[in-house]
Amino acid sequence: MTNSGTKKKVLWAIVTVLVLVYALFPVMSILATSFKAPSDLTSGTFLPSSGTATTSNYEQILVGDAQGLFLSALRNSIGISLIATFIAVVLATLCAYAIARLDFPGKGLVLTTALAVSIFPVISIVTPLFNLWRTIGLYDTWLGLIIPYLSLTLPISIWTLAAFFRQIPWELEQAAQVDGATTWQAFRKAIVPLAAPGVFTTAIIAFFIAWNDFVYGISLTSTETARPVPAALAFFTGASQFEAPTGAISAAAIIVTIPVVLLVLLFQRQIVSGLTSGAVKG
Repeated sequence: MTNSGTKKKVLWAIVTVLVLVYALFPVMSILATSFKAPSDLTSGTFLPSSGTATTSNYEQILVGDAQGLFLSALRNSIGISLIATFIAVVLATLCAYAIARLDFPGKGLVLTTALAVSIFPVISIVTPLFNLWRTIGLYDTWLGLIIPYLSLTLPISIWTLAAFFRQIPWELEQAAQVDGATTWQAFRKAIVPLAAPGVFTTAIIAFFIAWNDFVYGISLTSTETARPVPAALAFFTGASQFEAPTGAISAAAIIVTIPVVLLVLLFQRQIVSGLTSGAVKG
C-alpha cells in the first residue's frame, strides 16, 4: 500500500470520527441529562456530579406524575404517524407510477406542485387551518392531524417513488400483460415488488417526518386526546414552579428516539438499497 493510500485512509478515518462526534454528542448529552438528579442539572458537568445515575426521570414519565401526559402522547404519535405514513405511501405509489409510466398533460405541473407544497412554510397555514378545523369539528382529533401530516409526507413520497418507478424496465410490465395480466395485476404483481426497496425507504422517511412534527401537533390540539409527543413535551412541569423539567424532557426525548433508532438499525440494508437504487436513474 502506498503512502498516499494510507494518508487517504487516515484522513477519511479522522473525518468519520469528527462527523460521528458532531452528530452523536447532542444525543449523548441528552442521554446523560436524562439520568441526572435535579440537583445535578445546574452543576454544569456532562455526567452526574454525584457519580451515580438515577432513573427518577424515567420513572416520572412512565409510572409517575407525567405518566398520563407522556403515555397518551406516545400512543397518539405512534397511531397518527403510522396511519399518515400508510396513506401517504399508498397514494404516492399510485401517483408516482402514473407520473413515471403515463404521458398526460400537466404531469410536470403535478411534480412542481408537490415540490412547492413540500417547501411551503407550515407556520403560515396553521392559523387558517386552526380556524377551519374548529369550524368543521376536526380540531383536537387524530384526523385533524393526519390530514396536515399528508401535506408533509405525500410530496416527498411522490418525488422519491417517481424515481424508482422510472428505473424499472417498461418491458417487464408489458411481458406480464402479454401473459394475460391486467394493468392492475401487472402493476401489483410485477412492478410493486420490484419497487419494494423504494417503497420501504419512502415509508421510513415519511414516518420520520410525521413522527417529528411539532408545529401542527402544538397548534391543532388542546388536550391529551390527540396531542403527539413533540407537543406534549412543552407541557411537562417540574416538581415546583421554580424547577425546570429538563431531566423529564430528556428522558422522554430518549424514549421517543428509540423507535427511530431501532427502525434504522433493523432495516438499514433496505434503506441503503432503496436510496442507492433510486439514485441510479432520475
